[in-house]
Amino acid sequence: MPQIGEKKVLVTGGAGFLGSHLCAALLKKGCEVLCLDNFFTGRKANIVPLLSNPYFECVRHDITSPYNAEVNEIYNLACPASPVHYQFDPVQTVKTSVHGAINLLDLAVRVKAKILQASTSEVYGDPEEHPQKESYWGRVNPIGVRSCYDEGKRCAETLFFDFHRQYAVPIKVVRIFNTYGPHMSMNDGRVVSNFIVQALKNESITIFGDGNQTRSFCYVSDLIEGLTAAMERSSDATGPFNIGNPEEFTILELAEKVVSLAGSKSKIVFQALPADDPRQRKPDITLAQNTLGWSPKVRLEEGLPETIRYFKSLLFGNS
Repeated sequence: MPQIGEKKVLVTGGAGFLGSHLCAALLKKGCEVLCLDNFFTGRKANIVPLLSNPYFECVRHDITSPYNAEVNEIYNLACPASPVHYQFDPVQTVKTSVHGAINLLDLAVRVKAKILQASTSEVYGDPEEHPQKESYWGRVNPIGVRSCYDEGKRCAETLFFDFHRQYAVPIKVVRIFNTYGPHMSMNDGRVVSNFIVQALKNESITIFGDGNQTRSFCYVSDLIEGLTAAMERSSDATGPFNIGNPEEFTILELAEKVVSLAGSKSKIVFQALPADDPRQRKPDITLAQNTLGWSPKVRLEEGLPETIRYFKSLLFGNS
């Protein structure tokens, strides 16, 4: 049986929403965890509970510059993932996805590490196929305001598979669909956090478009189990794997659920839909179910109350 700390794991973006949960899960599995984060969107508060663990280390670093560490596995979660943040500096967003992937893949080659790329459902763009299978190539605007993220992630996938074919790097590529839960940022512009914060403040709930566009929402604990399941599978299971919850809701349905669960007096208002915002988003997770033995367990009605409690503590304390 492996000794505690025997497996050394590098998590980039480890102080972010997903990264902090992943670091905690890996520590529970007995791994030694090295967290890299430049703290553009990551927050120290997310990893404070981990700092007392002798098998956890955090380093401030931007993966657009090379980094060296002796590790067995690498999870690349470093990239701003909400439009508010990735459009703030779109050139840097592309560099994070592309230069960052090259730097980490070069490290994986040197230390012979297995490496996982946290990709995104945005590689499918505004899809013409519904639900989206991994075999679908997508419908992405290469010059739009979202392209820095969408195309950056698509190029990162290309790099991962080329390094796999050319240098035999053991890779995993996971396409993450909308995920929510504790450690989300209040100002990231994502629909779940926006709605919850507005509801708790009894402000108007802002829906962009008519509210009939759909999303599928995966609770963070399910997502983390999907990432580790992909990493732990044999090296021939490269993916890409869709990891998300296939339960589909309209944005209007989500808003109504949040208002009800938060006990809010908020009214729902509608504004114009942003450019290139996809109308539909729902993963086909058959491949992950059959290959990884993974399926989400937490329904939206179970995960939303936990997330609301988290944001309530941020806004009003634990009273």
